Amino acid sequence: TLRKPISQSSMVDWASKNLNMHTQGIFRRRISISNMLSWNGGSIKKPMLITSNRTIKKEACEMFKLVQSYMGDRQTRMDRNHVALVTVTKCWSMQGLRDELYIQLIRQTTDNMCYRSLAWGWELMAISLAFFSPSPKFQSYLEGYIYRHLDSDEKIAQHIKELVDLKNKKITKSRKKRKQNTEDEGLPISTYAKYCYRKLHKVAVTGGKKGLRKPTVEEITHARNAILTPSLFGSSLEEIMLRQQDMYPGNKLPWVQTQLSQQVLALGGEQTEGIFRIPGDIDEVNALKLQVDQWRIPNSLSDPNIPASLLKLWYRELEEPVIPQQFYKECISNYENPDAAVAVVQLLPELNRLVLCYLIHFLQIFAQPSNVGRTKMDVNNLAMVMAPNCLRCQSDDPRVIFENTRKEMSFLRMLIVHLDTSFIKGLV
Repeated sequence: TLRKPISQSSMVDWASKNLNMHTQGIFRRRISISNMLSWNGGSIKKPMLITSNRTIKKEACEMFKLVQSYMGDRQTRMDRNHVALVTVTKCWSMQGLRDELYIQLIRQTTDNMCYRSLAWGWELMAISLAFFSPSPKFQSYLEGYIYRHLDSDEKIAQHIKELVDLKNKKITKSRKKRKQNTEDEGLPISTYAKYCYRKLHKVAVTGGKKGLRKPTVEEITHARNAILTPSLFGSSLEEIMLRQQDMYPGNKLPWVQTQLSQQVLALGGEQTEGIFRIPGDIDEVNALKLQVDQWRIPNSLSDPNIPASLLKLWYRELEEPVIPQQFYKECISNYENPDAAVAVVQLLPELNRLVLCYLIHFLQIFAQPSNVGRTKMDVNNLAMVMAPNCLRCQSDDPRVIFENTRKEMSFLRMLIVHLDTSFIKGLV
């Protein structure tokens, strides 16, 4: 779970220590923290965060223009997809820019009088979280900011109205212009905030996009669509089954689980040395993930390690593990007792039980002596690589984690050897 978000006073304290305080006017007066963290229609001449890196200093100012372009606050010839791609690629390639982007987005979504601009700022934050996480020291700050917006729609609407009214007292504006500023466009901000909150949790644990290939427009589009249409990766089993109801109403198991498992076997995975241990090419795995999220399995696959790696990723990224957290203690307490281990499976919710039994049945194919001779992956190896994807230790104590890892592996080994999964044959 996420740490408890830091308080507003702590956020101000953090900002006072980490913000690169800007100046304005001919007397170079320092801008207050509240103004530093409020929407700005102009450009910036130095980064928001203190840094000694010259490249970061230069790129940060250019990135602020990109943020403004994406939010519609600055004119550009690029379409918004391309603006997002350039922005995300800069930060993905240059780790020192990531916190800078998030603090710029915090600034541009604070006291913003245009709802459309505000929504697009939150959208860019959601897209960015699909590719990279903030640094550990900045995570609490970003988390606190997002947390304050989880149920803030009425407050935001009222705040925008107050800001517009205040501005209109100073500058006479047409009614048409006032209406444009206060008009709700796009999703409620709480929708973006709730998505970002969950995404921040996941990316802080799993990390962002891996591999050597830079982000693509397809990945940007996919990240944006995921705000409203949850990915098949990182969701709960219930959400996944609900999503596939229209396309595969008769299926008892997640389509993504059965399809990837069948692909591994179709490509000869049970005869491939090091299957599940040797990772597939990460860029190929990322490309397959995009297609699977669109309910497609390409015909061009040739390496069984690609679907095998993606299958492991799917299990690992489930919002709640296949064996739910409330059964964890029972699992590691019965890691040497076959009957007790099998009994735990029978206690699981029906969907979790079916998904786990399908996985065990799948692994039992690889555990057959005739296949082990080729794969060099016996039941111990299979349990070692798959246990972390089924069970999650919640302790932060390295000694507890180390001790429980051995018990998790032993528990899964018991299931591979002793669980009767014959009923699962032919089930989809």
